[in-house]
Amino acid sequence: MRVFVFFDLPVDTATQRKEYRLFRKYLIKEGFLMLQESVYAKLVVNDAQAGAAINRLRQHRPPAGLVQALKVTEKQFAMMEFITGVRQSYDELDTLEGFVVL
Repeated sequence: MRVFVFFDLPVDTATQRKEYRLFRKYLIKEGFLMLQESVYAKLVVNDAQAGAAINRLRQHRPPAGLVQALKVTEKQFAMMEFITGVRQSYDELDTLEGFVVL
């Protein structure tokens, strides 16, 4: 399952730009990968982890702007169509291959 985060934050003042930077750094620290500018995704194991990730997003949301989250199954994600361009290969871990449950 994947959790997508879409956000549109104001960057008019220095304080708003700082809030934007802090939110973006939080997403990266939490394991989200940038798909496009202001669109990030994270791979999670199940619906409970997706819910927990969304709850943590609520706690770290900036005071202004729009932040949206979407849960998508791997099957739905695999059906994504690329109209132009191709998906770049990332060096980051993007699959559950090699995932060990103890």
